[in-house]
Amino acid sequence: QVQLVESGGGSVQPGGSMRLSCAASGSIRSLHVMGWYRQVAGSQRELVADITNRGVTNYLDSVKGRFTVSIDNAKREVYLQMTNLKPEDTAVYTCWASVTTSTSFRYPYWGQGTQVTVSS
Repeated sequence: QVQLVESGGGSVQPGGSMRLSCAASGSIRSLHVMGWYRQVAGSQRELVADITNRGVTNYLDSVKGRFTVSIDNAKREVYLQMTNLKPEDTAVYTCWASVTTSTSFRYPYWGQGTQVTVSS
């Protein structure tokens, strides 16, 4: 089994910064991709950013230039540095990972989600 545990989140004023972290643990043979989704109640979940274990990144257009995703392969952790936060960034942010274990290949795992609120 694989677990993803997030940390960070909370409330921040517009223009502020926040860092999210996510640590993967368990019976992991290979971590292929890690990233972050977000969801606002009543809306579809959207991919914010992800990064491969080789460092190839992908971003939602609306966060390009403001958010930076990074990965520490040795620690099996992914980070999301968010700057110049806007009220429309308010959402539940959930960590995601594509993992190969002894019984599954590139299977998606999810964290529990953390609330990010941007408000004055």
